[in-house]
Amino acid sequence: MTTVYSLPTIQKPIHSWLRPIHIACADGETTPLLKRFNQELLERFSRHGHIVQQAPDVQTEVLLTSAPFGQPLDWRHAYLFTARRKFNLPRSPILFTTLHATPAQLKQLLDHFKTALAKASADPKDFAFPGLAPTAYQTLYEQGKRGGPMLSLLRLVQAQAKCIRILLIIGDDEPSEAYTFDLVGAHPRTPAQPREAFYEDLMLRIVTAACTQEITHHQVVGEAIPYPLWRSLSTPAAMRQAGQELGKRYFFTDMVRIADLVNVPAVADAIASQYSEGCFATWDANLNALIATITGSARPVDKDNLSDDELAVIVGVRSDGQGALVRHVEGKRNDPPSSEAVELILMDRDLPRISLGEEWGFSQPVEVPVTRSKLHGHRSVRAFNPNFVEHVHLDPAYYAYPVSCSTEAQAHAIHQAFSQSQALRNPQDARQVIFTIMPGHGVVIVEKWVKGKQPFQVIWEYMDQGMLQIDPMIPQGSFKFETIAPDLAVLRLLE
Repeated sequence: MTTVYSLPTIQKPIHSWLRPIHIACADGETTPLLKRFNQELLERFSRHGHIVQQAPDVQTEVLLTSAPFGQPLDWRHAYLFTARRKFNLPRSPILFTTLHATPAQLKQLLDHFKTALAKASADPKDFAFPGLAPTAYQTLYEQGKRGGPMLSLLRLVQAQAKCIRILLIIGDDEPSEAYTFDLVGAHPRTPAQPREAFYEDLMLRIVTAACTQEITHHQVVGEAIPYPLWRSLSTPAAMRQAGQELGKRYFFTDMVRIADLVNVPAVADAIASQYSEGCFATWDANLNALIATITGSARPVDKDNLSDDELAVIVGVRSDGQGALVRHVEGKRNDPPSSEAVELILMDRDLPRISLGEEWGFSQPVEVPVTRSKLHGHRSVRAFNPNFVEHVHLDPAYYAYPVSCSTEAQAHAIHQAFSQSQALRNPQDARQVIFTIMPGHGVVIVEKWVKGKQPFQVIWEYMDQGMLQIDPMIPQGSFKFETIAPDLAVLRLLE
C-alpha cells in the first residue's frame, strides 16, 4: 500500500504501514488563508490516493474542521463532543482542527508566556484567557515549566478550540509555517516552503495518526492473586519507594486534568477527564509478571505517593495485540494498567532471559527477563555517559513522523528499539541502563538486574551522578548524540 505515497518533494522516511484513509471536512469558522489551506490540504489527500468524502459517514477515519484562534469555542458546538450525534456515526473519527494565527499573534503569545514562566510561581493574571477555568493558570504554568512557552500556548489552544489534535497555521496572507499539536504536547514545526512539501508533510502527519490504533483493551486472565501472597512480595513496596525517589528528582510533572482547564460537562463522554505524565514498572520473579502503575485516565494517580491500589499486574499481551493480559489481586482495587502496558512487556519479547539464584534469595534458579525495571516519562535526556548507559534508536520514520501514546505503533517502535540493544542482548555488557527518546513524546529508560540494588535504584543513582542527565525539553524531530569526551555524549538537534 505504501506505493500510494510517491512523495519526491519530501526527503524523509515514511512508515511502511501507512495506507489510504477516509477523510471528511466539516464546517468551522475560517479565515481566507485557512479556507485555502484546508482546500489545498484535502487536494493532496485526494492526489495521493486517499478518499476525500463530501460528508462524514461510517467509513470516516479523520474529520477535519476549523476554529477561531484565541477565541473559546462553545463545547456544544465542538465536534469533539457532537460529531457522532450530528452525523449519526457509530464511533467518533479522529478530529483535527485547523487554526490560523499571524506571526505577530504567535510571537506576542510566546513572549507573554516566556515572561509569565520566568516568575517563581504562577500569577493567575498572566493566564487569564477567555474560556478557561479559574484554575487553568496552574496547568498552563506547570506545563510551560515542563516544555517551555510553546507548551503553555499548546494547552491554551487545545482548551479554547475544544480539540486535542490541532494544526496551527502561521501566516499573514499565506502560510509561513505550521505546528502539529497532540495530547502529550508534541508540537513539531513544518516550514511552508517548499509549498508542495508543506502540504504533503501535514498530510502525512494526519495519515500517521489515522493508521495506528490504541491498544488499551486489556484482558483479565487467570485466578486472582491471593492477598497474602501479594503482601509477601517486595516489589509493591519497591514501586512505592521508586515513585518517591523519582518524585524527589522531579521526573513526573503534575497530572493534566481537563476540569482544571475548561468547564465542559460532557468531557467524560468524549475523552478521559485527566491523563498522567508517564508510568513505570518492575519485574516480580515470584509472580513471573510486571508490577506497573495503573492508567491515569481511570482516576488521578500521584506517582510520588503510590498505594497498592495504584499498581497492576501484567502477565502478557493479548494474542490479537489489542491490549495486555492482566491478573487481579484479591483485597485491593484493580484498575487497568497504564496505557503503555503493552509497550512495557512487549519490549522483552526478543531479548534474552537470565537466571537469578541464591544471591537473589531463591533456593532454585528463577528465569527472568534481562530487563528489570522500566520508566516511561514525558522527559528527555540531554547527555549521558556511554560507558555506563546505552542509547538505542527508533526506526527512522518515528523521528520524522512521531506517533502518539497508547498506540500499536508506539509499542512496536519501543519493541524494535530495545530489541537491538547491545547491552541487553549481552547481559554481561557493563552498561546497566538503556534508553530511547520518542520525539514529541518523551523517554523510555530500562535498567538491568544489579545485585544489591532496589528496582530503579540504578536509574536514580545514575541521574544523581550525572551519568544520565534528564531534560524537560523533548526533541520534536530528529537528533543525535555527539560524543564530546570519553565519558560524555550530548544531545544535538538536527531540525
